[in-house]
Amino acid sequence: MPKTMKETYLSESAERELLNRLSRIEGHIRAVKDMIAQGKCCDELIIQTAAVRAAVTQVIVELLRDHLKGCVNTCMEGGEEKILDRLFKAVSTALRQT
Repeated sequence: MPKTMKETYLSESAERELLNRLSRIEGHIRAVKDMIAQGKCCDELIIQTAAVRAAVTQVIVELLRDHLKGCVNTCMEGGEEKILDRLFKAVSTALRQT
Protein backbone atom coordinates (compact mmCIF):
# COMPACT_ATOMS: atom_id res chain seq x y z
CA MET A 1 0.00 0.00 0.00
CA PRO A 2 1.44 3.42 -0.91
CA LYS A 3 2.40 5.78 1.86
CA THR A 4 -0.24 8.49 2.26
CA MET A 5 0.55 12.10 2.93
CA LYS A 6 -0.64 13.58 6.21
CA GLU A 7 -3.51 16.02 5.71
CA THR A 8 -2.63 18.03 8.79
CA TYR A 9 0.48 20.04 9.21
CA LEU A 10 0.62 20.39 12.96
CA SER A 11 3.91 21.52 14.36
CA GLU A 12 5.72 18.84 16.34
CA SER A 13 5.09 20.71 19.59
CA ALA A 14 1.38 21.18 18.80
CA GLU A 15 1.00 17.51 17.88
CA ARG A 16 2.78 16.42 21.07
CA GLU A 17 0.63 18.78 23.19
CA LEU A 18 -2.60 17.57 21.58
CA LEU A 19 -1.67 13.92 22.03
CA ASN A 20 -0.83 14.58 25.69
CA ARG A 21 -4.16 16.38 26.20
CA LEU A 22 -6.03 13.51 24.56
CA SER A 23 -4.22 10.97 26.74
CA ARG A 24 -5.27 12.89 29.85
CA ILE A 25 -8.85 12.99 28.54
CA GLU A 26 -8.75 9.21 28.01
CA GLY A 27 -7.67 8.76 31.62
CA HIS A 28 -10.38 11.12 32.80
CA ILE A 29 -13.03 9.23 30.85
CA ARG A 30 -11.83 5.92 32.33
CA ALA A 31 -12.14 7.49 35.79
CA VAL A 32 -15.71 8.63 35.02
CA LYS A 33 -16.58 5.12 33.82
CA ASP A 34 -15.19 3.74 37.08
CA MET A 35 -17.27 6.27 39.02
CA ILE A 36 -20.41 5.05 37.23
CA ALA A 37 -19.52 1.42 37.94
CA GLN A 38 -18.98 2.31 41.61
CA GLY A 39 -22.39 3.98 41.83
CA LYS A 40 -21.09 7.49 42.58
CA CYS A 41 -23.60 10.30 42.98
CA CYS A 42 -24.93 11.99 39.87
CA ASP A 43 -23.70 15.42 40.93
CA GLU A 44 -20.12 14.12 40.97
CA LEU A 45 -20.63 12.51 37.56
CA ILE A 46 -22.05 15.72 36.11
CA ILE A 47 -19.08 17.72 37.38
CA GLN A 48 -16.57 15.23 36.00
CA THR A 49 -18.28 14.89 32.61
CA ALA A 50 -18.39 18.69 32.36
CA ALA A 51 -14.63 18.69 33.01
CA VAL A 52 -14.17 16.16 30.19
CA ARG A 53 -16.24 18.35 27.87
CA ALA A 54 -14.14 21.39 28.77
CA ALA A 55 -10.95 19.44 28.08
CA VAL A 56 -12.23 18.35 24.66
CA THR A 57 -13.19 21.96 23.91
CA GLN A 58 -9.59 22.96 24.64
CA VAL A 59 -8.39 20.37 22.11
CA ILE A 60 -10.65 22.03 19.53
CA VAL A 61 -9.30 25.47 20.46
CA GLU A 62 -5.70 24.29 20.07
CA LEU A 63 -6.48 22.63 16.74
CA LEU A 64 -8.09 25.83 15.48
CA ARG A 65 -5.15 27.91 16.71
CA ASP A 66 -2.61 25.71 14.93
CA HIS A 67 -4.87 25.43 11.91
CA LEU A 68 -5.08 29.18 11.56
CA LYS A 69 -1.31 29.51 11.99
CA GLY A 70 -0.28 26.99 9.37
CA CYS A 71 -2.77 24.61 7.87
CA VAL A 72 -4.77 27.22 6.01
CA ASN A 73 -1.66 28.14 4.03
CA THR A 74 -0.19 24.67 3.59
CA CYS A 75 -2.83 21.96 3.48
CA MET A 76 -6.06 23.54 2.31
CA GLU A 77 -6.43 23.68 -1.43
CA GLY A 78 -8.59 26.01 -3.44
CA GLY A 79 -9.24 29.67 -3.63
CA GLU A 80 -9.75 31.97 -0.70
CA GLU A 81 -13.54 31.55 -0.74
CA LYS A 82 -13.30 27.74 -0.67
CA ILE A 83 -10.75 27.84 2.17
CA LEU A 84 -12.85 30.25 4.20
CA ASP A 85 -15.94 28.11 3.60
CA ARG A 86 -14.15 24.98 4.85
CA LEU A 87 -12.86 26.89 7.87
CA PHE A 88 -16.33 28.27 8.63
CA LYS A 89 -17.85 24.78 8.41
CA ALA A 90 -15.22 23.39 10.80
CA VAL A 91 -15.73 26.20 13.32
CA SER A 92 -19.52 26.04 13.15
CA THR A 93 -19.46 22.25 13.61
CA ALA A 94 -17.19 22.64 16.65
CA LEU A 95 -19.41 25.32 18.15
CA ARG A 96 -22.60 23.30 17.65
CA GLN A 97 -21.09 20.52 19.71
CA THR A 98 -20.43 22.69 22.77
